Amino acid sequence: MSSVEIRPVSGIAVEPWLDELAGLRIRVFRDYPYLYDGDPDYERRYLDRYARSDRSLFVLALEYNRVVGVASALPLEDADEEFLVPFQQRGPSPEQVYYFGESVLLPEYRGQGIGHRFFDLRELYASDFGFSTTAFCSVVRATDDARQPPGYTGLEPFWRGRGYRPAAELTTGFCWRDLGEQQETRKTMQFWLRDAPE
Repeated sequence: MSSVEIRPVSGIAVEPWLDELAGLRIRVFRDYPYLYDGDPDYERRYLDRYARSDRSLFVLALEYNRVVGVASALPLEDADEEFLVPFQQRGPSPEQVYYFGESVLLPEYRGQGIGHRFFDLRELYASDFGFSTTAFCSVVRATDDARQPPGYTGLEPFWRGRGYRPAAELTTGFCWRDLGEQQETRKTMQFWLRDAPE
């Protein structure tokens, strides 16, 4: 990990990296459980939304100025409607929630503590901004999904170790095209929440 620099960047300052971040998201999310057949135009629009938020955060993992990982966050009120509506309907109040977007890292850099740094810095920003809750969501796949690779282990133990718990009443749906499919299908996304330490 000694050659990897962790650099937090906020708002529009991330602009020089957006195309590289879009490509990284597409590459990492091709793997199970997302199986995302990525669309560069959509990715750029998605990331632009974060860049336009003055309280957004991108935590970049850089090796010799090449992006090898990124984690993002922004106030839930600035997020896409699909993420906002469940909280408007069932709480907690959206203005109290700092929403974590992607956390993606190339496979050869995993297991070196970078994932913890991604969470550490986003949680620190959330605290500095006065948010009482941090949240993210993950795709729900069937436990017997035939596309699950041998030896696959999910990130749930890591998330629980960070103090996050799934909120059964908070789910949303998001559409994308899985690898090998011709059309987009709607996937269930489960929210995980953590209250800020008092």
